[in-house]
Amino acid sequence: FTQLVETSTGVVYDIETIARVTKGKGVILIVDAVSGLGAEALCTDKWGVDVVVAGSQKALMIPPGLAFVALSGKAWKLTENSDLPKYYWDFKKARKAQDKNQTVYTPAITLVCALRESLRLLKKEGWDNVLGRHAKLAKATRQGVLALGLQIFSKAPSNVLTAVEIPSSVGAKRLRGLMRDRYGVEVAGGQAALAEKIIRIAHLGAMEVTDIIVVLSALEMSLSKL
Repeated sequence: FTQLVETSTGVVYDIETIARVTKGKGVILIVDAVSGLGAEALCTDKWGVDVVVAGSQKALMIPPGLAFVALSGKAWKLTENSDLPKYYWDFKKARKAQDKNQTVYTPAITLVCALRESLRLLKKEGWDNVLGRHAKLAKATRQGVLALGLQIFSKAPSNVLTAVEIPSSVGAKRLRGLMRDRYGVEVAGGQAALAEKIIRIAHLGAMEVTDIIVVLSALEMSLSKL
């Protein structure tokens, strides 16, 4: 079990290499792609990923409330032979319903409609262009951060968000508060022990270069006042 993108630190995992290691080992590879799907490459069949779990609320640009699970043929065989008690996560029951274009339980219709529109937009942009746009925004963010004299927290930064190290003399919480209150720009903080050490700048979904310019400008002006 691994993640495509670990959002608390901004790390992207090399799923292709992990899949190469697990291939032929008699195990299944499960990838949590909630944050990365739609922003990072994930070639499930080509790489040999068995299970992908994702959600609607990140790069797919719609509110939370939908979850997706994709299974390889090997994973489906394990599902069919599983005798563990299950109710909500009964994939056999779900697949039987979907064969009839139905769902097992009442679906979130409004979110399904939103997903259809999101997928239409992504298809119109073109998948290579979508990934390229995320890569461009991530690169612009990282270069801007470095130009301000700050450091990137991750050695393998993702195209989903960038974690930025904040000097203790500045303080991540004070910096975030100033960016929000004075410039109307909200960035995430670190979690647990990283709460005062990093900020996290998202650059996924419906974002363009102008959004990154606004964030970096607010960051620069806030730093100058602390």
